[in-house]
Amino acid sequence: MTPVSPALPEGVETVRVSYCDLHGVCRGKDVPAEAFAHVAEHGIAQTEAVMTIDLRHNIVSGFEHGFRDFRAIPDLATLVRRPDDPTVAWCLTDARDGAGRPWRVDPRVALRAACDALAQRGLTAVAATELEFYLLDPDSFRPYVEHDSSVYTVGPVSDPRGVLAEIVAAARDLGLAPTAATQEYGRGQYEVNLMHGPALDAADRAFRFKAVAKDIARRHGLLATAMGQPFDDDEGSGLHLHVSLAGAGGVDAFHEPAEADGLSGVARAFAAGVLEHMPALTAFLNPTVNAYRRFIADSLAPTHINWGLENRLALLRFPAERGPATRAEVRSADGTANPYLAIAGVLRAGLDGIERGLALPPPVSGNPYELGPDRLGPPLPASLASALDALAADPVVWDGIGAELCRTFTDIKRHELKRWRAELARVTDWERREYAHHL
Repeated sequence: MTPVSPALPEGVETVRVSYCDLHGVCRGKDVPAEAFAHVAEHGIAQTEAVMTIDLRHNIVSGFEHGFRDFRAIPDLATLVRRPDDPTVAWCLTDARDGAGRPWRVDPRVALRAACDALAQRGLTAVAATELEFYLLDPDSFRPYVEHDSSVYTVGPVSDPRGVLAEIVAAARDLGLAPTAATQEYGRGQYEVNLMHGPALDAADRAFRFKAVAKDIARRHGLLATAMGQPFDDDEGSGLHLHVSLAGAGGVDAFHEPAEADGLSGVARAFAAGVLEHMPALTAFLNPTVNAYRRFIADSLAPTHINWGLENRLALLRFPAERGPATRAEVRSADGTANPYLAIAGVLRAGLDGIERGLALPPPVSGNPYELGPDRLGPPLPASLASALDALAADPVVWDGIGAELCRTFTDIKRHELKRWRAELARVTDWERREYAHHL
């Protein structure tokens, strides 16, 4: 019998070595157990082209380098056995370039750097995610559950085949720390909340959760999708991102009991930074053409840049909890956001607000859309093209995330826009129905 690496549990035959591409897609290779000791020490070579492909299999950039390799270095702290297949262990990686340096096109590396920048100020970034997604038939896109008004129902009424229950159980057994699961407003739409934790760990768990949900849905003949607005006549799917900072001794740096609203100066400056850089952040928080269909006035998906206290109609919300639970919730992201880039961007923007001592504008209250344009705040970018322009014009976010990553991301997304515009130029079924018979 071939000896098994001592780092692996007994019975593991394969190690899935995974990393997150710029879209948030789980990529990687399966490594036989007997080969993992070498991979753990030296990493595994991957072509840079994997970070430059669009979602239709087109390689967009990297030709100028001849598609060099980067090395995916396993982070052994993330090694865990797959509960749905005990013969497989799963490990995440950090990328290194040809010189052995952290490769800044890797989203996980970009988030590590953002956390390190805050650590230099004695602050630890804490995050949590709430992901909404649909379970659909992969061919017809019919929802797994089709009846109306099942929001916040559980059990067989909303999960007749136990698919959501299986996803949550696998997430629990993987250590992803789910805290709640329910059907959301949409037909066949669900939300799963994950426990807060250090920002990198929170992003790892969010990334792994989506991959696990997709795997289990496929085994049931379903598609799990977190696209922002999959239907014209149903709800959009958000990625609600909760962020806070811990100071010395792990004390929540956002809480100040002496203030009437319980918010510290750090919390206010952080939030002001996020609002100031929100046009650029939108490229990462809403990274698809489809995402902008979700921004609808008077809905739970914000259309303008504002903040409020315990107000879900605001873009940035401070929930009511104080003390160690004091946090900001960014509500504009949709489920297609890459969790590493979303959290890294928010942290970079918030850090800029702290360093510059930015002041928050007055909060919105009640229904912000009834306050008038002067109080509602500036509008969010109305399209992916506008968000990409804002990203290119914002050196704090561009340089903070990394110029090479942002250039690659922007190249991919502008190519996506080019393909979408070409599709819009085609003759449509509507035109044939409208004109062919009569004219």
